[in-house]
Amino acid sequence: MAGAGAQLRRVVALVLLACCSMAPAATARGMSAGIAHNITSFLSGHPEYKQYNRYLTETRVCDEINARGGVTVLVLGDGAMSTLVSDAGADLGAIKNALRLHALLDYWDVKKLKALPTGADTLTDTFYQAAGGAATSATGSVKMAKLEGGGFGFASAASPGDAYDATFTKALKQTQYDFAVLEVSAPIEFDGLFDGPSVASLTRLLEKAGCKRFAALIASTGVLKDYQAAMADKAGLTLFAPKDDAFLAKGAPDVDKMPRADLVALLRYHALPGYNPRPSLKLVKASARPFRTLASTAGGKYNVSVVARGDDVSLDTGLRKSRVAETVLDDTPVCVLTVDRLLMPLELFAGAPAEAPSPTPAPAPSPADATLSSPPSPPPADAPSEAAADHVHKDVKASSAASLSVGALAAAACSAVLASLL
Repeated sequence: MAGAGAQLRRVVALVLLACCSMAPAATARGMSAGIAHNITSFLSGHPEYKQYNRYLTETRVCDEINARGGVTVLVLGDGAMSTLVSDAGADLGAIKNALRLHALLDYWDVKKLKALPTGADTLTDTFYQAAGGAATSATGSVKMAKLEGGGFGFASAASPGDAYDATFTKALKQTQYDFAVLEVSAPIEFDGLFDGPSVASLTRLLEKAGCKRFAALIASTGVLKDYQAAMADKAGLTLFAPKDDAFLAKGAPDVDKMPRADLVALLRYHALPGYNPRPSLKLVKASARPFRTLASTAGGKYNVSVVARGDDVSLDTGLRKSRVAETVLDDTPVCVLTVDRLLMPLELFAGAPAEAPSPTPAPAPSPADATLSSPPSPPPADAPSEAAADHVHKDVKASSAASLSVGALAAAACSAVLASLL
């Protein structure tokens, strides 16, 4: 019996030893799975790309890059970036088109480039194509090739023949299968790249998007002029336009019977005084302060909260939620998005029954956003861009530290049990 007990203790000890050895590996895998990249933070350590980094931040293309894995950013030194800015007429919307064309929707490092066939084009998709800005698949793609004389060439797929605008200069960062930053010698451009959408007629854009009722209301009340004033400001405007059927939905107010002052406040409540495209809204944390709207007061009335879960973005007025649906216009610094319900602020509709809270599902991983749309001038609550990305890094560090603590405790427990058994 004594021999059997000793044998049993040895078996238990071996099992515990195996568990202890597996715990650190599992912890390491958990840490690596949570690491996120931050293009602006990375480039901040390279002053020769200061201008490129500045425009990534001002156009919010940095948020689109930071929200995806498996991407490659083709960066330009300050001299080449000055050429791009000049070609774009210093227009932020046009520069955004170009920066999206320089962000590839695939991971390309030097090893993959060396595997390219010599003299033959290989096409890769870009953020410009994913954002819906490309008129054709060719204008949304970049072609790459191993050059006869050595090196690698890059150009728009719409460029004729075997001409290449840019050549590979050096690799700045290569995180396998996730994130690569490569320097190229010159901007990648094509005719029409800088012809962005126009905000000259906001009402026509809204009508075409199925928001005719909303367009008519902002024109008749004079709120359109408030929007236009914000659009002309450097900080820009983010507009949430309800579809026509939102005015007929259950619980929606009868806007025809509202006092004019209340209707004006309601319409102004549907706009934020700052540029916040959908990818930036997706980075907003649950702990973020409510956003100011054009209707907001100094006392914090008429503010709205953003609720982001994975790829879903909603606006919470405190009375009900409205889902952000489509991007109608993303022309820095103006963004027009549709919402599926009217935004009803508590200040106007406090007597209306609030909707019952729904169960909170586990956050789903964010898939590639088919409609892609640093911090802006508005208050900090309206700036989810680089600060939000930095917050992600802090969360990762905290969770990694917690994982290490759990691993250390598990190892200590295993050691104690082993000591008692052996």
